[in-house]
Amino acid sequence: MTAHSPAARLRRAAVAGVVFAGLAVAGTGCGADPDEGTNGVGKLSAGQIEGKAKAAAGAASSVHLSGTLVSSGKTFTLDMRLGKEGGSGEVKSKEDTFQLLRVGDQLYLKASAAFWGTSEAAGKLGDKYVKVPESDPTYKQFRGFTDMHVLLDGLLGLDGKLAKGDYTKVGPTRAVQVTADKGKGGKLAVSLEGTPYPLRMERAGGAGTVDLSDWGQPVQLDPPPADQTLDYGSQLPTTKEPGSGGSPAPAPTGKGSGQGSNPTG
Repeated sequence: MTAHSPAARLRRAAVAGVVFAGLAVAGTGCGADPDEGTNGVGKLSAGQIEGKAKAAAGAASSVHLSGTLVSSGKTFTLDMRLGKEGGSGEVKSKEDTFQLLRVGDQLYLKASAAFWGTSEAAGKLGDKYVKVPESDPTYKQFRGFTDMHVLLDGLLGLDGKLAKGDYTKVGPTRAVQVTADKGKGGKLAVSLEGTPYPLRMERAGGAGTVDLSDWGQPVQLDPPPADQTLDYGSQLPTTKEPGSGGSPAPAPTGKGSGQGSNPTG
């Protein structure tokens, strides 16, 4: 009767629970495949992963780019939606905030009145979309921020010996890291789900971190309403000199385009 007592039954149940728990832990720790359910790029070498990511980015029709860039000694915060025919979004510097819109070759710039300096038209230009003529230096300084492939060419560059890093997540998406020069030359997180798009780029030398998302999603690019647009013809009113708190300093031309400047330089 003792063997069938409530206390004995409870002891046997407790022992069985411990045994089953141990088996479950052992089962999850042995033979688990970290690449199960992924696109398989995590099995490749670091150089191959980087190549796959660059190829995917080069073939994409659009991207949402957000984060910080350090260029010519200045820090910019970007939130840009970019497509093959242009881009739109916001660029912030320490001194000002710029709304940029490019439809084809036509670039529109919205900035505060302070950006336009002491020109007589400054008060009228503030918070209006101003058509920027291609002959004006401002066009070259800002166009690169709206050019998908100029930005990507400048961003997706690792400098130094490549190594495959840890598996991680960027938002909800699983990713594998590729590092250069033990991280000093930059870190690139590449998606392990679907197309191996770049998801996050940490630039070498602390030159900013940028997230890349919404690959291939439609980007709506329409000229601003006529009542919010000003056209000063072939030359804009005088703006602040580069480096004095207004427009960014000129940057070298990007590898992916014969027009505009590469703001990631």
